[in-house]
Amino acid sequence: MAVGVFASLTAGAACPYPDEGTMPLHRAVTRVKLLPETEAWADAARKEGGIVQYAVLLENTMRSGGRCYWTVEARTQGSLWRRFYVTPRGSLKK
Repeated sequence: MAVGVFASLTAGAACPYPDEGTMPLHRAVTRVKLLPETEAWADAARKEGGIVQYAVLLENTMRSGGRCYWTVEARTQGSLWRRFYVTPRGSLKK
């Protein structure tokens, strides 16, 4: 089982990055990974020999309802499965 986690940070990120080291990145990816639909997709992808990757795109942020969300992508075999929006605190946009 191989899992990759990537984060892309640019100086002009629209959402402020919390002063917590890499914890906000781990929190965002873990929030996505533990969703039942994500676990099912990842299991199926691995059974087919796929490598599951999660990418946090800090330059692709979104503001909604006064909150800032990072883009977290779930990918396998170079293809996007789904895109999620997660706050640095780990809340998922519904």
